[in-house]
Amino acid sequence: MAQRIVIENCSIATVDADDTEYANGHVVIADNRVEAVGAGRAPEGLENVVRRIDASGHLVTPGLVNTHHHFYQWITRGLATDHNLFDWLVTLYPTWARIDEQMVYAAAQGSLAMMARGGVTTAMDHHYVFPRGSGDLSGAIVRAARETGVRFTLARGSMDRSEKDGGLPPDFAVETLEGALAATEETVKQHHDASFDAMTQVAVAPCSPFSVSTELLRQGAELARRLGVRLHTHGSETIEEEKFCHELFGMGPTDYFESTGWLGDDVWMAHCVHMNDADIAAFARTRTGVAHCPSSNARLAAGIARVPDMLAAGVPVGLGVDGTASNESGELHTELRNALLINRLGAHREAALNARQALRLGTYGGAQVLGRSSETGSLEPGKLADLVLWKLDTLAHASIADPVTALVFGAAAPVTASFVGGRQIVENGRLLHVDEDAIARSTREEAQRLARIAGQG
Repeated sequence: MAQRIVIENCSIATVDADDTEYANGHVVIADNRVEAVGAGRAPEGLENVVRRIDASGHLVTPGLVNTHHHFYQWITRGLATDHNLFDWLVTLYPTWARIDEQMVYAAAQGSLAMMARGGVTTAMDHHYVFPRGSGDLSGAIVRAARETGVRFTLARGSMDRSEKDGGLPPDFAVETLEGALAATEETVKQHHDASFDAMTQVAVAPCSPFSVSTELLRQGAELARRLGVRLHTHGSETIEEEKFCHELFGMGPTDYFESTGWLGDDVWMAHCVHMNDADIAAFARTRTGVAHCPSSNARLAAGIARVPDMLAAGVPVGLGVDGTASNESGELHTELRNALLINRLGAHREAALNARQALRLGTYGGAQVLGRSSETGSLEPGKLADLVLWKLDTLAHASIADPVTALVFGAAAPVTASFVGGRQIVENGRLLHVDEDAIARSTREEAQRLARIAGQG
């Protein structure tokens, strides 16, 4: 018999197709699924209720879904703070090229912990730096996600265009074409779970046009489709990338991606800041997804992505933290606010995004981009019980009447409880299954160790 958790007396934003909301409602969790969502109290006579939560003063939403990140960067935060993207990469690649399994595990723990305690229930990591002899980096990342308790997509990245080939990473930080493809396939076979309630999935994810050969992009796309997994990369992030693609390939990034098989409803790309009307139309036509990373785009002075135009065209858009070397806070719930505010600085001004659109980007939009919108991203019967209780009756939010406005426009709201597949992972802002203080110590130690090694190198 299913074990049930009943959550009552709360505001609810379901983020379903109709944006159904309840000013005072209930959610019933049965094992790992949402069984019921509705107005008022939960039905009488429910069997095997193991817990009742009086969620007065709370807004319940789907868990947040992060669509772009680089966990390893947790141990290089606060560096190159006044650089644009290319200068930042050139400055940090020599340090990143010296990471090892112990560092990556600690950094993944730090990245995941920060997101989970802020309402993320589905995370992803785009890891593309695999120095020779550095150990089982993919395994370390997956282990950290499993321990934290979040649903997880590992985008197994790769680079094969180093400095000697006109790329940005040092020569010893890249893989061969054959080595990258073989290691990616092995990672998919080892860690990818295609089931409805999967906790770990894998995507094929060559890094970017300026660190990856055309052949790695083309064969990577073929590999992903042969294995039935999704594809991820960086696209159209900066003006410099636009120039680079025109100089090297005689076309812009979107046309280049299309020529290598990298547009489609199984693809999502990070950033997509510098997109013209034809680019947006191509993404809409092919249902290619976008991971919008507003804080990182601002930190690296990349520009303002045309999110309102993408949404109007029908492009799937989710939110991303991006690596914490370009978004030192590492929190996705602050991206709801930043997405709304930064897009209002663009051409559409106050009409760019509203609070509910921002919440949709961070929940259903993210699930769509990761290919998991039938399973998570909204609160509907039959979907996985990935949800968050945001406390909105404290000083920070209590005088804002509309709870969704409070969540998006207000200060970062405390998380009273967060559930992934019906299993609670956060209580009163603290993680339940990992030791935050121990993670803080290990990330500091590994950051110092990496700095010493990089300094000697």
